[in-house]
Amino acid sequence: MMRTLLLFLAVSAFAQDPHATWSDYGGAPDASQYSSLAQINKSNVTKLKVAWTYATGDTGKYSFNPLSANGMLYVLAKSGSLVALDAATGKEIWTYPGSAGLITSHGVNYWESADHKQSRLIFTQNLILKAVDAKTGKLIPGFATDLREGLGRDPKTVAVVQSFAPGKVYKDLVIIGSATNQEYDSAPGDIRAFSVLTGKLIWSFHTIPHPGEFGYDTWPKDAWKTVGGANAWAEISMDTKRGIVYIPTSSPKYNFYGGNRKGMNLFGDSLVALDAATGKRVWHYQMVHHDIWDYDNATAPKLITVKHEGKMVDAIAQAGKQGFLWVFDRTTGKPLWPIEERPVPKSDVPGEQAWPTQPFPTKPPAFARQSMTEKDLNPYIDDAGERAQFRDALLSARNEGLFTPPGLRPTVQMPGNNGGSNWGGAAAEPDKGFVYVVSKDFPAILKLEPDGTRAAAQTSVAEVQGQWVFEHECAKCHASDLKELNGRLSREQIRTVIQTGKGTMPAQTQVSAGDANLVASYLLNPQRGRHETNVPQRYFSSFGFMVTSSGLSAVKPPWTTMTAYDLNDGTIRWQIPLGQVPELAAKGAVDTGAHFPKTNPVVTAGGLIFTGTRDKMVRALDSATGKVLWEFETPAGLEGMPAVYEIAGKQYVVFCAAAAATTRTHATPGHPADTSPVAGSYIAFALP
Repeated sequence: MMRTLLLFLAVSAFAQDPHATWSDYGGAPDASQYSSLAQINKSNVTKLKVAWTYATGDTGKYSFNPLSANGMLYVLAKSGSLVALDAATGKEIWTYPGSAGLITSHGVNYWESADHKQSRLIFTQNLILKAVDAKTGKLIPGFATDLREGLGRDPKTVAVVQSFAPGKVYKDLVIIGSATNQEYDSAPGDIRAFSVLTGKLIWSFHTIPHPGEFGYDTWPKDAWKTVGGANAWAEISMDTKRGIVYIPTSSPKYNFYGGNRKGMNLFGDSLVALDAATGKRVWHYQMVHHDIWDYDNATAPKLITVKHEGKMVDAIAQAGKQGFLWVFDRTTGKPLWPIEERPVPKSDVPGEQAWPTQPFPTKPPAFARQSMTEKDLNPYIDDAGERAQFRDALLSARNEGLFTPPGLRPTVQMPGNNGGSNWGGAAAEPDKGFVYVVSKDFPAILKLEPDGTRAAAQTSVAEVQGQWVFEHECAKCHASDLKELNGRLSREQIRTVIQTGKGTMPAQTQVSAGDANLVASYLLNPQRGRHETNVPQRYFSSFGFMVTSSGLSAVKPPWTTMTAYDLNDGTIRWQIPLGQVPELAAKGAVDTGAHFPKTNPVVTAGGLIFTGTRDKMVRALDSATGKVLWEFETPAGLEGMPAVYEIAGKQYVVFCAAAAATTRTHATPGHPADTSPVAGSYIAFALP
């Protein structure tokens, strides 16, 4: 009876205000990371107490956003299992085991039928889209879709496709992206919608366009068959009233060299608005043309309403790795303030054609530092020799700003390809037009090197690939006697000799069956291998983050900031360092910001921003000023997004304190070595 009442209350609240529950990743379909609950507010937040804790049951690392529905709280714990807890007490109700592979690590999707009789949790596990009954944790029979299918590639060659974050539910569809690998032979980043009832594919949007589709001419011919990426690996947002889903995409692959994909490369690094029912493009904007920097859009765009030029405008704001906040009319895609195409440096790498211009927003101001010189070195580098090494590296590198192309000499990236805003890194007050962005400054130095391992693999000519394998695996012993066979051995005989050996030649177990077949192709037709000269070269990046021997960034603090924007006029309201490095704070350096922030902000109608960092602190900030009003130290570091919900008239805030749960045997940036395991937990706070 009580659970039925709680379910009724939750459903009624959602029908009136989607921001009053937390039944969706990011809080609601719009992924605003906003709660309209105000029981906990600036006047009483200092009275918060631990209401309950739930141990993850292992020392695994979790970064999960809990969901609240049916009077339950759904979390990831117990060796990657999906667990349902009583949302008011933290008591375990059911567990769906993670033994079949890791479930989507940042969150899952919740769906409920119109009559409220059915509810499902939808997630990806081991590359398979699955669903369980949200009330019982039992698998839905017949609901299992292999996400490697339908991508225009041999499914056996698709090793990575499972996104880290869930998608968005629209009516009876679940719309998801994917996390392709980072290499040349990545899968394409198609956006797909599946039926929440059957798991069957309903529509696909090709982020690497096929012939006849918009944007096809921004790639080499038939690039969709060989080039991958341009995917949405992190988060997406939904405007349920308009039926539009907003997709922030990442870089095409390979991340740092694009000689095999000359052109602007739509829809890489774009914000794409799609009709949620059909997958048809409504509008798009590309933030990086021909990305060779790994400048993904990884943060959910924020749906806001602002007063612009005297009119109320439904807008959308997208934070990026470069430190820009892009703001558009949500319906048309028109920028609210001018965006300028400015000339950027040329690439000096053979085969590369960096795009000559890149877009720069004129407003609002950037939230991150976008350059680094020797004057910006970390003052806490005590060793003079180490400081000199960093200084020399900066002075000798090519360092021409955000879009310095990676080259054969080192180049500087700031805030870095792992900097700026990342997944879960922004929150919004939708009706006020306020957006809050967490950003990390984490400079890197890139350097490209010619592929010395398998340059020929970029061609489809089997003889050329086989020549490479032969020269690297066979030529040391067979420099001349096997190149001209004149039909003496068949393809099958060559493969057998390679794999099982013959006479004094042992089996070449390091050569795969596929590579043995390529060698056979070359040996049976060596002239084609030798005369194939139009094989594009591949380059790989040997990049390193600029980290000192003490584990701190080489750039001066603050390393993490939170920036509050008023997008009614495109200005910054305030900006603060977020978090601390405990070792430096103990010496009086309290304004450094934390290292590696992965706990994402949530703003509430109570005038608060809840967040946490790797320094094991959860905090409540005044959303008007950024002032810390309350903080609490947890046993482990924090990752992921807190959840804010109400049960039986009481408001709860739940954090995932499991970022540093695994045993550390060596120092990590900003954290000393620690060889003792730390148990992770979910911690719920409420007023007494």
